[in-house]
Amino acid sequence: MRYARIAGWGKYVPERILSNQDLEKVVETSDEWIYSRTGIRERRIAAPDETVTTMAIAASRAALTVACLDPTELDLIIVGTSSSDYLVPAAASMIQDGLGAEHAAAFDLRAGCSGFVYSLAVGTQFIATGMYRHVLVIGAEIISKFIDWRDRDTCILFGDGAGAVVLQASEAPTGMLTCNLGSNGADYDALFMPGGGSKHPFCQQVLDRGWHHMKMDGKRIYRFAVSTPAQVALQALDTAGLSPEDIALVVPHQANARITQSICQRLGVPEEKVFVNIQRYGNTSAASIPIALCEAAEEGRMKPGDYILLLGFGAGLTWAAAVVRWGVPEPLLSWLFSWDSIRERIPVAEATATARRAGVALLAAVSALLVATFSWSKGRK
Repeated sequence: MRYARIAGWGKYVPERILSNQDLEKVVETSDEWIYSRTGIRERRIAAPDETVTTMAIAASRAALTVACLDPTELDLIIVGTSSSDYLVPAAASMIQDGLGAEHAAAFDLRAGCSGFVYSLAVGTQFIATGMYRHVLVIGAEIISKFIDWRDRDTCILFGDGAGAVVLQASEAPTGMLTCNLGSNGADYDALFMPGGGSKHPFCQQVLDRGWHHMKMDGKRIYRFAVSTPAQVALQALDTAGLSPEDIALVVPHQANARITQSICQRLGVPEEKVFVNIQRYGNTSAASIPIALCEAAEEGRMKPGDYILLLGFGAGLTWAAAVVRWGVPEPLLSWLFSWDSIRERIPVAEATATARRAGVALLAAVSALLVATFSWSKGRK
């Protein structure tokens, strides 16, 4: 059976910081009001010349560096996003070109804030079937360009950023072990942007009605977020044969600190096992989980063999829970002498030559030993 090991990770966040104090000058709010209700202190806002594509390329290059992989070795690029540069083409195609991943297929996947976990599940399947060996999975969003900055319910929540992971084929039981994906389309309008699509193409009416901005029913979103994600997480754990006590770290979608606390209480997971960075970045939609996962890895919050729970939920309404085993939990000697790992680290021609030289040296050593043994035996006679 083939697994998809997370071999590299990277993130990118814009330089511009928008603090709660800055928002006090824009809408009727305060730092205390925002932080007490959301857990957010500040968020990053993309510069005018930054796009989903440019941010995703930066995060991907960092992930490829960690994985020690050249872009030309990528087989597939999947981008979880709801804010692509254009309706057509997919951001993934431009990211492929920007990276120089000339051999990779590429497409976008849109599942709201659950988009990264959905994309991770799809990428894992391509590797599990044996079709591909190296898959780049990205979550990237620029939500700030779709926000009505006069709407206090939404402008305080969202930020911009990108995160990426490199999946690599492995024989060890690692990477995403189980996932639970779902959607309740009946509540699609709890979080959506009415204009700009084929139903209401961009026009003066869309502008006049403000349909080019994100609309959110906060009460419906909150009720959904504090109930459904915890249930699907328990189902994912049960499928993996695990309990919440087996989880080393929970990496949830960074939507709201109070929602995260409620979910973890329902799961029975202590706060020290939950990674939270919403105070720095706000809600970055499909980018929130990969950014958090990258920071958790950089801080050493996971070790090889740990079970990690990824939990996404958002527009659609969608949800996604996944159990991930971190690193390569196989013995060191097994890894060192695994043909797959050797083949990945040494070109086939070089590996063949090395094996031939090793074989010749081994035969020479055995011959010398036989000659020495024969001589010693003859001398004793």
